[in-house]
Amino acid sequence: MNILLLGSGGREHALAWKMTQSHHCDQLFIAPGNAGTAAFGNNLNIAVTDFDAIKAACVTHQINMLVVGPEEPLVKGIYDVFQADPSLNHIIVVGPSKAAAQLEGSKAFSKQFMQRHGIPTAAYAEFTADSIEEGRRYIQNHPLPIVLKADGLAAGKGVVIAATTAEALACFDEMIVGKQFGAASEKVVIEAFLEGIEVSVFALTNGEAYHIIGHAKDYKRIGVGDTGLNTGGMGCVSPVPFMDAAFMKKTEDRIIRKTVEGLAKEGLEYHGFIFFGLMNVNGDPIVIEYNCRLGDPETEVVLPRLQTDLVALFAAMDNGTLEDANISFDERSAATIMAVSGGYPGSYEKNKPIQFPPKELIPKDSMIFHAGTSQAGDAVLTNGGRVLAVTSYGGNIAEAVEQSKSVLAQISFEGMYFRNDIGFEFPC
Repeated sequence: MNILLLGSGGREHALAWKMTQSHHCDQLFIAPGNAGTAAFGNNLNIAVTDFDAIKAACVTHQINMLVVGPEEPLVKGIYDVFQADPSLNHIIVVGPSKAAAQLEGSKAFSKQFMQRHGIPTAAYAEFTADSIEEGRRYIQNHPLPIVLKADGLAAGKGVVIAATTAEALACFDEMIVGKQFGAASEKVVIEAFLEGIEVSVFALTNGEAYHIIGHAKDYKRIGVGDTGLNTGGMGCVSPVPFMDAAFMKKTEDRIIRKTVEGLAKEGLEYHGFIFFGLMNVNGDPIVIEYNCRLGDPETEVVLPRLQTDLVALFAAMDNGTLEDANISFDERSAATIMAVSGGYPGSYEKNKPIQFPPKELIPKDSMIFHAGTSQAGDAVLTNGGRVLAVTSYGGNIAEAVEQSKSVLAQISFEGMYFRNDIGFEFPC
């Protein structure tokens, strides 16, 4: 079948790498893609929210399956657009409906959903401009630290963990009164801070059956030892040692199954990935957030460990046989380390030439996934804050990390930076 993949990051490069391993994939198109995805298919210069151009490309290239990488087109309803068009509704869309994508698109919706279905999450309250004084009083009476979240999509920047009441009040006013994130912060969710270790679990579902396809631990902070500003993710490891059978059973029984059952009960169409952002609180999983797609850079370690044909799983999701699919994993550990532009997550420059080692010097157990790159003739240039990720296998996390670092040592561009302590909690 012909497949169109939407997106341009490391997640999409990993998806392209994985899907082209399937004998079900005849041609792959990526919109807009990056310098790395071009090695696996044809990049199309189309924005992920240009639905008219996406629809036209599907007709032109006789697309049978649309795989949506980022969240914005899902929250804006690309699934519904295809379902409503008689000329396109035969195309398998990997992603939820607009209504179901509210699990990510609205923090308030997701919290209410979890309350309705008895899914463990932090205590919370929600406020708008009409209840701003009530919100201020709530903050003043709330124990610290306290978490403030813009309700809508805010490019990963809409969450603040405030250590003082003054900081929380200032952030609250900036979001609602100052319209810091525009429409995304017209409503603000305030929730209790959870003390624990943050981890992610990924499932593929058709809204009735589901399969867990992997789990991972992401490293968000820019600095060594988890210090400094939050980023989109500086690296990731999988499997996470403490996410053993007992922890995963709790996650499945208390969270994943209840979530999928809740979708069905509420009539929410969901044909795609669910990202469960969890906090391990003394051995118990608590939901921090849902995402309606795969995470980045988690995808870069989850998909290399997944041995099952991903396109076949998408087809099973669509035709009602997902429950019968067999999932298998590479038993090795995987670690990915992100190389970023100088100045990230603040301001940074683009169009820096990237020097790569000859292919024969890259170990067969390592992969380079492009994130923010572009092609200019034979040159590959930086085109984002997070530029590329190196993923490696190893007998344990420490071995995988060391191999990824050894490959990164052979890559260079002006201002390049990466954390050299990814997986520091797991020394062997």
